[in-house]
Amino acid sequence: MDLMEIHDQYYERVNRFIVSLVKDQWAADDLIQETFIKVKNSLESVRDPEKLSSWIYRIAYNLCQDHFKAIKNEAINSGEFEKKSEPLIPESVKNTIQTKLEQQQMGDCVQQQVDSLPEALKTILTMYDVLGFTHKEIADILDITEKNSKVRLHRARQTLKKVLEEKCTFEVDERNVLVCEPLTRISDEGNQDVLKK
Repeated sequence: MDLMEIHDQYYERVNRFIVSLVKDQWAADDLIQETFIKVKNSLESVRDPEKLSSWIYRIAYNLCQDHFKAIKNEAINSGEFEKKSEPLIPESVKNTIQTKLEQQQMGDCVQQQVDSLPEALKTILTMYDVLGFTHKEIADILDITEKNSKVRLHRARQTLKKVLEEKCTFEVDERNVLVCEPLTRISDEGNQDVLKK
């Protein structure tokens, strides 16, 4: 398979993968370009064509990790806190305005909690639940065992469930749609923090 075929076959999937991890289309564009440059420069090192897919995703994943480290180092060096970008909604879920609004109401709250998870847990949730990778694919990309992938996913889901129970409320609104809203801290007259919707 030549480079153009690889680019055509994998571009959209790699784009979706990187955007789902970095949540920033501008940064993702650079990382996608870097991914395919590395693929071009190292394509001859791939001996097993069946491993091409996981090899490409591993390159993309490692570049994303380097991106996160660079942001963290820049924030530390400049003394500023890292600013999180708004979650991106993939085109595939933008079917109708109503669907989009309902998903965004639920999604914003849940996405905030997912983004607050440690990077390893956030990554496994994104790869399995959002992007639909199998445990075998995840194991190949992250260079771990399938069993470890399953354990990480279970741990990530348990952690997210606990966080959502502690920080969010779930209610059915007047349209009979499940809505997730974050709990916020406010001060009462006694200056104690209490949780309130």
